[in-house]
Amino acid sequence: MSQILPTRDITRTTLAVLFIGVLIAASFWIMRPFLTALIWATMIVIATWPVMLAVQRGLWGKRGLAVTVMTVVLLLVLVIPFTLAVTSIIDRADEIVGWVKSLAAFTMPPPPPWLEQIPLVGQKAAARWHHLASISPQELSETMAPHVKNIVGWFVAQAGSVGMMIVHFLLTVIISAVLYANGETAAAGVCRFAKRLAGQHGEDAAILAAKAVRGVAMGVVVTALIQSFLGGIGLAVAGVPAAALLTAVMFILCVAQLGPGLVLVPTVIWLFWADQTLWGSVMVVWTIIVGTLDNFIRPILIKKGADLPILLIFAGVIGGLISFGVIGLFIGPVLLAVTYTLLQNWVTAGEQEQEGTSADVG
Repeated sequence: MSQILPTRDITRTTLAVLFIGVLIAASFWIMRPFLTALIWATMIVIATWPVMLAVQRGLWGKRGLAVTVMTVVLLLVLVIPFTLAVTSIIDRADEIVGWVKSLAAFTMPPPPPWLEQIPLVGQKAAARWHHLASISPQELSETMAPHVKNIVGWFVAQAGSVGMMIVHFLLTVIISAVLYANGETAAAGVCRFAKRLAGQHGEDAAILAAKAVRGVAMGVVVTALIQSFLGGIGLAVAGVPAAALLTAVMFILCVAQLGPGLVLVPTVIWLFWADQTLWGSVMVVWTIIVGTLDNFIRPILIKKGADLPILLIFAGVIGGLISFGVIGLFIGPVLLAVTYTLLQNWVTAGEQEQEGTSADVG
């Protein structure tokens, strides 16, 4: 008797796939308000998991106490500083505008002679400096005041969304606490899901993604520490008041990928305004050095966490930052790492199959 092959019900298969697609779309729509907090919480927990385990060992192996400590730390790092910073900016909006108007008494000195000797950008920078020095203080104040008003106005306009941002931060802390408490279970579930999708290669890609996240976190934090430390040394040597406080602000800005320039550039302006031309010129060079360090240090540190080509990491960090904002620092390298690993495994498997076929023929 001939074997009867089972027939495929195309309608049933189509409806099943359509139903699964509807479930996925509906689930995504429901989870959409929590996706940002979920992504951030996942990145934070993966990056700080060794720290949490160290805290747990120091607290007699009590997971609950370790989770409590890590949750409190996240609250102190995320919610409280952000709330205080935004509130302070909004409360001092009028003072900032008044400070800009006081530029009417500021006289910009001529550029230092060495500025024109800098390769590529020296002559343009000197020409721009001469142009600004030729503007009268009154014109400079009138030119800058509207822009500062617009910036401050933007901050005030964002006050309505500050509450929602704080809610997102709180959600991030809550989800992080849940993941800290059930980290091993969540990791095992992700590995099983990845293995079900692509076998052992999928599990390897998931592990590499976790290493990439941890490497990016290490690169971001350590780079911020180096930049803020060097920037703080420059502030202290130049005799800038409140150098320690400004160094702390620089560290927060560097972690947020805004860079130390938001502190160092106003410091340079203040030094020239205070007739400290020598230290102002030194701080110009120091600001350029400190401000560009992250382009070289961060990719190297990330490579130590994930063994990937340095060009791939650099493209993931820069491309992710441009495409997705600050969270793209983590998403970019992770996506490229997973894609690179799966593609590499696929090519290797194809080569092995060809070698096996050639051996059989021979």
